[in-house]
Amino acid sequence: MSGPKGRAEHRSKNAKNKTMPDRGLQEAISAVGGVTELARRIGISQPSLSNWTRVPAERVVAVEAATGVTRVALRPDLYSDFNTTGLDDVDLMRARAYALLGNLLQRAPDADLLSRLTELRGDASPLGMALTEIAATAHEASVEGVEREFFDLFIGIGRGEILPYASFYLTGFLHERPLARLREDLSRLGIDRAEGVAEPEDHAGILCEIMAGLATGALPAPTGSDRLIFEKHMAPWIGRFFSDIEAVAAARFYRPVGTFGRLFLQIESEAFALAG
Repeated sequence: MSGPKGRAEHRSKNAKNKTMPDRGLQEAISAVGGVTELARRIGISQPSLSNWTRVPAERVVAVEAATGVTRVALRPDLYSDFNTTGLDDVDLMRARAYALLGNLLQRAPDADLLSRLTELRGDASPLGMALTEIAATAHEASVEGVEREFFDLFIGIGRGEILPYASFYLTGFLHERPLARLREDLSRLGIDRAEGVAEPEDHAGILCEIMAGLATGALPAPTGSDRLIFEKHMAPWIGRFFSDIEAVAAARFYRPVGTFGRLFLQIESEAFALAG
């Protein structure tokens, strides 16, 4: 997803008018050794990334995780006013949790991300223990093994064991009315579909990515937009989705991801309810 209408990145209709990548994007490309490698790490095609002149708002968190280049450096226009020290502690925690889930649900982690995951530390709460278990499974996992697990879970030959879409969970079919209603609400909030994104917007990972952007302000939207998206488009089904991940016997790496997602979304639901 991207920010307000008119701010999404678009491919120039005239190749001669295409501008050079901005400093943040150039730094990210250099950090990983080229456009092809950056595209691979964030799970998009090389031609799509080549059309960027700057990192789209909805991709900042993924690029930061893949390259180590901070979001402030990648998009100072979005983050200069509220870097990690300027965010409310609760919103910072929420943004990080949603960003983690968004990353892991949209693509299998590469070696660099697996290494970063081993450094996660949680407290003695159920949510913290789930985070610690993610770190432990990441330490034991191989890139190839997690890639196979991700494929079997969410892609498969024909279909994966779990279909991570609101439409499927709510109607039994893909691209149904839940997706249309989500698109209507996103349009009203001024959040546009980003170029090069193949998955529909009701994908669990994309919804988590949207919530991360709303928590940080990277996706500027009216106050209460995060609650609207959560209660209307996530709460009715996403708890079952995470529980289903936990129940898959072969989900060695993703089982604690399912636990973390289920517990975190329960906390979100309770927090929104208490807010009245």
